Amino acid sequence: LLPVLRNNYAKAAIVPADDARLTTEEISFPGPSGEVRGYLVRPADASGELPAVLVIHENRGLNPHIEDVARRAALEGFVAVAPDFLSPLGGTPEDEDQAREMIGQLDQQQTIQNALAAVDFLESHEATTDKVGAVGFCWGGALANQVAVNSPNVDAVVPFYGRQPASEDVAKIKAPLLLQYAGLDDRINEGIPDYEQALKDAGVDYTIHMYEGANHA
Repeated sequence: LLPVLRNNYAKAAIVPADDARLTTEEISFPGPSGEVRGYLVRPADASGELPAVLVIHENRGLNPHIEDVARRAALEGFVAVAPDFLSPLGGTPEDEDQAREMIGQLDQQQTIQNALAAVDFLESHEATTDKVGAVGFCWGGALANQVAVNSPNVDAVVPFYGRQPASEDVAKIKAPLLLQYAGLDDRINEGIPDYEQALKDAGVDYTIHMYEGANHA
């Protein structure tokens, strides 16, 4: 029954992988300890430089769903890159359970540095302006928060139900934040009060949305 229960990514995709409005390519960029592979998407009819979006995957790795999210961003007029943060371990496997196990084996600081390298890659790409935003989901939401803390070049960050950074690090955040949380996500939501207070104390520009009745992810 497992194949029946697994997500049918092809049917679930909002933007088909072969959508003629988009140009897609497999890319790589240098991280602190080796090449990081990724998926780059941009509008096929772009006539000039566009702002960029870094799309950070969940703990399932770079799967077809996240590639679809990148395509959605591209259709809104962005150059989008979805890196495979499991690249140091050989890349995202087809088995989602294996991907979750591999996520737990990643070096946290190395992963943060790879995310910062992705921001810099986008900022310097020939197809982009110097405006780069980041969006992340679940595990990627936590990493998006770390991008906000650690990247001097990111211009906006949108973490979805991501673990909050340490309160003492919040003052380092310079980019505006659009924080997204699920009302029934008790474990993650425990960190919201301290995060909000730290954001207010540091004068960070942020907006928070709480989706009542929604579960994590």
